[in-house]
Amino acid sequence: MGRIATSSPGHGALSDRERAVAEKFAAGLTYREIGEALFIAPSTVRTHLASIYDKLGVRNKVALASHINRAISAGTDGLSPWPDGSPVLAIFPIECLNSEERWRRFADGLSSDITIDLARYADLPVIAFHTMKSLGSKPADFPADGKALGATYIVSGQLRADERRVRLSIELADAGNGVSLWSERYNRQVEDIFTLQDSLTESVINVIAGSYGALATVGRNAIRRKPPASLRAYDCYLLGVEQQDTFSRAGTAEAIRLFSRALELDPTLVRAWTALAYAYSIEGANGFGDDAQGSIENWRTAVENAVLLDPMDSVACNCLGDLRGCLGDLAGADRAYRRAFEYGSNHADTLALLAGSKALVAGDPAEAMPLIERAMRLNPLAPPWYFGMLGRILFTAGKHREAIAALRRSTLGL
Repeated sequence: MGRIATSSPGHGALSDRERAVAEKFAAGLTYREIGEALFIAPSTVRTHLASIYDKLGVRNKVALASHINRAISAGTDGLSPWPDGSPVLAIFPIECLNSEERWRRFADGLSSDITIDLARYADLPVIAFHTMKSLGSKPADFPADGKALGATYIVSGQLRADERRVRLSIELADAGNGVSLWSERYNRQVEDIFTLQDSLTESVINVIAGSYGALATVGRNAIRRKPPASLRAYDCYLLGVEQQDTFSRAGTAEAIRLFSRALELDPTLVRAWTALAYAYSIEGANGFGDDAQGSIENWRTAVENAVLLDPMDSVACNCLGDLRGCLGDLAGADRAYRRAFEYGSNHADTLALLAGSKALVAGDPAEAMPLIERAMRLNPLAPPWYFGMLGRILFTAGKHREAIAALRRSTLGL
């Protein structure tokens, strides 16, 4: 989930725990969710927030979010607002083109859900919905507002509805020049309103986020134009994912180098720790290194760091399950997989990874098949490695001909 800078001249500095609470609260998590993530009671969360309000001189959630994002754009105290130099995403409230109040409420709820889920899955900082809500949803103001917030990319949308259908248009744009980078239109039948909201949210986040989503693709294209010496932590992470997904000896070695460099630049980048863990697992499982036991130990160190930094990261939980299964702890693997599904049930990449793990580690292809089918439905831009997971499932189910066909569409080469 995105990190938030919280320094402020004239007020007491926040402790590390207070910074963590402020970050998650501004991103839209409840007291209970923050408590679960940080292993503290909801009442302790409330106590920390009282201290945060006092130190920062704010009185409510909206003021806190506004203060935090002013600090982000200003880089308070001369510090870079994001230690890893990650781009920042601003999601403007979806503009409702209907006059009916129920559709305005629906657009608001959809905006909030997309913001919260992207903050969890998009691998970059997302400005809190409360701040964005305070700005309104006037398209003419988006470029200026996005620039004032220090955003790199802005997401905006329009909603139209009648008694039978809902149409949602979403656009990703460069906050610096307003140029459209990606757009999509979604049409859905009006049935159960909450199911509709969930369906649209899932569709949007899985096309924008993910290892080959719109943001990652835009990011990689920009990174390739940079000189190597200027790469930031997030840049190294994105390039490492691309190398990792080749599932080759050379690609895995280069991925490990890039992820390690990302973590030198920013040791708190959870996704880089998780990706490094997976890279070592690939190295060990495929015999790409000279020391299989060393690869496993490096895998263990990396995934434990990831889970320590963010216990709710679904991909890290799944990677931990794979490690425990590899070490023979099948009960521990099952617990980790359950947490991965709990925290990532709407995230296509998590579902695809979990499907492969359920088949190959847990030996349950019947449970795995619905997961990979849902992952591919949620992410129509599915990268080739999804088909590698499908191949695992079909192989363990004894469908060898279909497994070969799936693996030929993947980059696994197994």
